[in-house]
Amino acid sequence: MLQPRITLFTRPDCPPCGWLKDWLRERNLEFEEYDVSVDKIAVFTLVRKYRSQSTPTLVIGEGEEDVLIGFEPEKIEAAIDRHRPDR
Repeated sequence: MLQPRITLFTRPDCPPCGWLKDWLRERNLEFEEYDVSVDKIAVFTLVRKYRSQSTPTLVIGEGEEDVLIGFEPEKIEAAIDRHRPDR
């Protein structure tokens, strides 16, 4: 089963970030991670493009992306299903 592109903006001092990464790994979902505590370009992208100042922020898909803030498994599953390339 193919998966959509998943991008995750995190911080090391963010417990929900760890929960979300574990949740994604348990489901064998690959993701790109950007640590906004050290990556200034990631901070710029998070704030300007995705209009978020919070972590975790999860971006699912390409083009018509879903941007989810926080760790809400039901919403994340729905967004992943919406963006699966094999749908």
